[in-house]
Amino acid sequence: MCLLTCLFNVLKFYLMLVDKMEIEIVKDKTLELEMIIHGENHSICNVLRKYLMEDPEVEYAVYGIDHPLTGEPIMTIKTKRTKRPRNSLLKAANRLKDDVAEFKGLVEDI
Repeated sequence: MCLLTCLFNVLKFYLMLVDKMEIEIVKDKTLELEMIIHGENHSICNVLRKYLMEDPEVEYAVYGIDHPLTGEPIMTIKTKRTKRPRNSLLKAANRLKDDVAEFKGLVEDI
């Protein structure tokens, strides 16, 4: 049951990502992107980091939250060679969207 609850949280946060998430770009360089994801927590950031790290063009993807109650996640994405971090972020978000849609279909079939 805990796994199901966690997956529903990911679904909920992904839907918020699409509709209402506010992202503030702090640094946008050729190979590095740093952003603040307002109003979010570990749930969406950790799964997004996981998807980013599965991309062979991503050197690293990390995030931190300064304070557990009032802090907002700051995520940094660094890519290899000439691939833009924004493209990697979009690719990871689309993979997450596809997986969430598949999971939603499986849950609806139960």
